[in-house]
Amino acid sequence: MKRNLLSVAALLFGTLFLFMGNGLQGILLPVRGNLEGYATTTLGLLGTSWAAGFVIGCLVAPKMVSRVGHVRAFSGFISIIAIIALVSGIAVHPVWWVLLRAVTGFATAGTSMIIESWLNERATNESRGAIFSLYIAITLFGVVAGQMMIPLEDVRTPILFMICGIFYCIAMLPTLLSTAASPQPLKAVKLDLKALYRNSPVSCLGILLVGIANGAYGTLGAVFGAGAGLSDTSIAIMMSSTIFAGAVMQLPAGRLSDRIDRRYVLAAMSAIAALAGLMLVVLHPSSPAFIITLVVLYGAVANTLYPIAVAHANDYASSEDFVKVSGGLLLLYGIGTIIGPTIGGPVMSMASPHALFLVTALAHVLITAYAIIRSRARAAIPASDRDAFTTIPTATSQMMTPEGMTLADRGQNKTPEPPMEPATR
Repeated sequence: MKRNLLSVAALLFGTLFLFMGNGLQGILLPVRGNLEGYATTTLGLLGTSWAAGFVIGCLVAPKMVSRVGHVRAFSGFISIIAIIALVSGIAVHPVWWVLLRAVTGFATAGTSMIIESWLNERATNESRGAIFSLYIAITLFGVVAGQMMIPLEDVRTPILFMICGIFYCIAMLPTLLSTAASPQPLKAVKLDLKALYRNSPVSCLGILLVGIANGAYGTLGAVFGAGAGLSDTSIAIMMSSTIFAGAVMQLPAGRLSDRIDRRYVLAAMSAIAALAGLMLVVLHPSSPAFIITLVVLYGAVANTLYPIAVAHANDYASSEDFVKVSGGLLLLYGIGTIIGPTIGGPVMSMASPHALFLVTALAHVLITAYAIIRSRARAAIPASDRDAFTTIPTATSQMMTPEGMTLADRGQNKTPEPPMEPATR
């Protein structure tokens, strides 16, 4: 175990700085854009373009990596991200930012796929769970640490953009200096909506709606905070606390879903998220402490929905289809994160910053209703036959890639997947 962890220590060190840059850049752009007077619709497009680039990257990056190799591709992707971070601090213009953000999403998918491929190659059956958990912890800590740097400098200056560039350059070094052999070729994922829906209607529609809600909040949460009168420090605390609360809640929510029908847990968590969102819309709180408390409650339950929905889909899938089902749901989630900010921005512009949570509440109400309806239409899998719950991060700055799915216990050491036949289930 110790030897396996030491073999990926350098890569994980680079991963930490990569996601510190991602976390800082992800919150810096909307905060700076809000100060520049950019329309909320425009700020929403930052998230839309990033998510679109990420989805495209998941589909295209494997071919690019196979042509130039993992190390060169990894360095190239990070170089692109670093350059864009620096250019964003120079070319402060909404059109440029939206276009550049799409390229960042594309390159982020490439870097994440390579990292996760590398970790999966080094993992054994005994160390896979530890490596996967450590990887999640490092990415979450990196995102939070990056976000918490916002209060350290004036966001009106290019300094924080320069710090992003420094983080990305540091992230590049461990793999450049490593003598380890490159991993196996990356896995490409195809989206088969018909098969996914037949396998699990709740997961298919639920993941799309979770993507809409998470994409809207992840992109525009900082804009909401500024509009609600929060300081830069309070905004950073709010965004970071949401991630931490979601990470803490995943285990108890997941364990509960291992014991009772996952659709009931999905419905309950969605209902709480909808209630927290509606309270923010109706009450229009002005107290920073009350705002952060409600948003943290929202994030705690909202961030449990994706892994529960994935686990539910895997309950009805055969073992050899684990990566295929999870990868397809990932792309559905990515599509949702494209839609969310696109809707959320105009709604906030027409109503108020608090209307962001009207969008998330609608998505969560739909999940609750559909999960309850489907629980009447198909019996639950017995608890003894269910796939074990696995924590999966869904923070905006860290979407799991198809390579990351193989780090989960059920996806280990699988042979290439045959075509799914969900109609027989």
